[in-house]
Amino acid sequence: MGIVGVLCVAMAVFLAWGFLRLWDSSAQTRSLELAGLLGGGRQALLVTAHPDDEAMFFAPTVLGLTRLGHQVSLLCFSTGNYYNQGENRKKELLQSCDVLGIPPSRVMVIDNRHFPDDPSVQWDTTRVASTLLQHIGVNGTDLVVTFDAGGVSGHSNHMALYSAVRVLCAHTSVCEPAAQVPLPPGPALFSAVGPRRPLPAQQRGSHTGQESHVLPPQPTPMVPSPLRALLPVHEDQHAAHPLSL
Repeated sequence: MGIVGVLCVAMAVFLAWGFLRLWDSSAQTRSLELAGLLGGGRQALLVTAHPDDEAMFFAPTVLGLTRLGHQVSLLCFSTGNYYNQGENRKKELLQSCDVLGIPPSRVMVIDNRHFPDDPSVQWDTTRVASTLLQHIGVNGTDLVVTFDAGGVSGHSNHMALYSAVRVLCAHTSVCEPAAQVPLPPGPALFSAVGPRRPLPAQQRGSHTGQESHVLPPQPTPMVPSPLRALLPVHEDQHAAHPLSL
């Protein structure tokens, strides 16, 4: 192949790459528009089951919402006391939230015998939904972010939060599933609900049967610089379950 041929191939590859980048950016912007996440101003509530969930599963989401101008609060349904380290883990949670930009005034940790940190215990969905509804009302929340149906790791406490959100969507006038954008292959991390408003039929998650992100995935190092400070925070949990990196 001559020099001209090589240049033509290189130009074709460059144009194709540019088109794909433009298309991907446009699709992401459209998804954010449908979800009502552009422009900032939303009162987002991240709902987790245990201290360290916010770091292990939702850190990029929290940073993304903050970057878009939304205020993020955290509601954690247990102290993470499975190994009798609840008090330490609450302190670690506050440190983690500080790294993520969530002040202590916007962090609520529930310590209730009905919501034990125990994968063998199935939390009562109605009770979880009622508790969540109270916090939504008190905080003026108009966006809830939590786990998907599989709880990412299959933990029953994680899945209970998803079920509770779906109960609220099905049986109250508070909210309904927000517009969603499909993920590339891999597990979805959360579902989101916003203020009750009409949604295009093709955006309703029930039509696809698949979970998805509201925020599109962003190319990122395995441990982005803003998140490296999170690694030593939940040291008690890491000591109980050491990770091989």
